[in-house]
Amino acid sequence: AQQQRNLDNIVSQQPRIGGGKKSKKEFSASSELEVKNTSPMSEQDSGILDVEDEDEEEEVPGAQDLVDFSPVYRCLHIYSVLGARETFESYYRKQRRKQARLVLQPPSNMHETLDGYRKYFNQIVGFFVVEDHILHTTQGLVNRAYIDELWEMALSKTIAALRTHSSYCSDPSLVLDLKNLIVLFADTLQGYGFPVNQLFDMLLEIQDQYSETLLKKWAGVFRNILDSDNYSPIPVSNEEVYRKIVGQFPFQDAELEKQPFPKKFPFSEFVPKVYSQIKEFIYACLKFSEDLHLSSTEVDDMIRKSTNLLLTRTLSNCLQNVIKRKNVGLTELVQIIINTTHLEKSCKFLEEFITNITNVLPETVHTTKLYGTTTFKDARHTAEEEIYTNLNQKIDQFLQLADYDWMAPEPGSRASEYLVDLIGFLRSTFAVFTHLP
Repeated sequence: AQQQRNLDNIVSQQPRIGGGKKSKKEFSASSELEVKNTSPMSEQDSGILDVEDEDEEEEVPGAQDLVDFSPVYRCLHIYSVLGARETFESYYRKQRRKQARLVLQPPSNMHETLDGYRKYFNQIVGFFVVEDHILHTTQGLVNRAYIDELWEMALSKTIAALRTHSSYCSDPSLVLDLKNLIVLFADTLQGYGFPVNQLFDMLLEIQDQYSETLLKKWAGVFRNILDSDNYSPIPVSNEEVYRKIVGQFPFQDAELEKQPFPKKFPFSEFVPKVYSQIKEFIYACLKFSEDLHLSSTEVDDMIRKSTNLLLTRTLSNCLQNVIKRKNVGLTELVQIIINTTHLEKSCKFLEEFITNITNVLPETVHTTKLYGTTTFKDARHTAEEEIYTNLNQKIDQFLQLADYDWMAPEPGSRASEYLVDLIGFLRSTFAVFTHLP
């Protein structure tokens, strides 16, 4: 199934010049369903084979090449001659049912590695490929109804096992690999005529869980970015650095363009970093939706919903935590307000970014809007409240420290030191506020 898909992709993506070689390399390097486990093709062999046989379809070994069916045929023949064919039929089916149950028992640590899942899937595929072969090479030893009934049982047990095991998985890349494996498993069995819609439905459940693991991962990413930021405008010394930052973050300011170097962007480091990470997250969401036979509107909807969770829950929490920290000064709070203003403006570019990926126009009826603007507005309100609280506390502290001589017989020639300091503090603070939008 994987080889077939790689060939399909290559045919649709590029002209056939040397294309085969590449597909084979990919195939051998990541062969999800290596049929001959005893003698895996080495990478070089497969490459050479492919160059020579490029024009003719290469034969993948079938069930009869890998399994010796003669004992079954022999028994069937003997029982038929003895006139007890039905006895053997019922015996065969009963034994195979027992075997199916064994095959469908997942190992307890299956969720720990991809190989655990791969082995489990290979067993199931192997079982049904063998039964399919028996169905087509014997007259009625098994029939379609019997195989369909077995497949129904297998499907429900496999899906139950996958639900349980995948829920233990906290690594998004393993969940993604598992998804690719399930898609190949489904495609392989579909090739043998088994209905696999339920597997694709279950993949949509796993997708919600994949989103959750991604959100957890990105919470850590955002925390690191916000913790390592210096909360001061980014200085630029030359054109190259300027272009690099404008490349990372959609910022246009004619005034700033004209200024000579060195100059400063109004925002601090965390703005381009957070913006880039949101895009990375969108790519990671997109990876899951590949090969799921979804329409572009479904993919678009899925990406937007996940991105909204990233903005309104994950990023929002990280920003609120930074603002509410004990040691955050007024300059940092002012910088956060400026930063969130710029991030809020960038939301429309994120919308465009998603539209370009999925080709679903924002005017489409059901398109979900990104709620980024509310996230950044909320963060800004919190920061403004913190500034207000901080200022009031500072003024209170200045006035509480002062021990005025209330009973002085005549006024002093100048204001008390405390008031002079307070006015000085307010002056410098309001100078910082001039940067605010």
